[in-house]
Amino acid sequence: MSLIEVKALNSYYGDSHILFDVDMHVERNEVVALIGRNGAGKTTTLKSLMGIVRPRAGSIKFDGAELVGLPSHAIARAGMQLVHEERRIFGSLNVEQNLVLAGLTAPNRWPLDRIYEMFPRLKERCDSRGTDLSGGEQQMLAIARALVRDPKVVLLDEPFEGLAPVIVRDLVAACRALAAAGQTIVLVEQNLAATLALAQRVYIVNNGHVVHEGPSRELKEQPKLLERYLGV
Repeated sequence: MSLIEVKALNSYYGDSHILFDVDMHVERNEVVALIGRNGAGKTTTLKSLMGIVRPRAGSIKFDGAELVGLPSHAIARAGMQLVHEERRIFGSLNVEQNLVLAGLTAPNRWPLDRIYEMFPRLKERCDSRGTDLSGGEQQMLAIARALVRDPKVVLLDEPFEGLAPVIVRDLVAACRALAAAGQTIVLVEQNLAATLALAQRVYIVNNGHVVHEGPSRELKEQPKLLERYLGV
């Protein structure tokens, strides 16, 4: 049984139909990426998994349990964490306070030393307020807040957007270490080089439909697929 099994998922914003009969699955200890043009439905897919967008039809099974209809906090308690594109850290709290707060209701939270081992920069900045962090440091903190809850799966929405190449390199290395340790990750990202370096399997989303699914190496070997759906 897959950790995540999505069947015939249909999601809307108001009257606008965004996702059309989306099928996907994510295995335990796997890194899966969703790629596609802006507005293709990738972020909506993540928000549907997390219960932020309530699907109108279809099924989302997470570790065998149905998620459709559950509130986001119940889905988070079940072991899914979404790192929003906007990061959403608490700017008035320092790094350590952000981490402690995130872990308060977690049944098996990570010790802070484990977080700081993965993100040494956060240890250096542990007393700095969220508003005083750089964009890269804020992204590290956003990911760390998800990990401190020891999730079964982390959903990353555009984690590398707008960051300097050296910061992207460090974040990719951290994500690789997570994957090597067995963390399941679902990634939405426009940086194709970083995405294909991280993901074992890729879904291409186009106008709310899944139009391709396969190993990431397939996209490296068949650039025409990327040209067709992403124009690259």
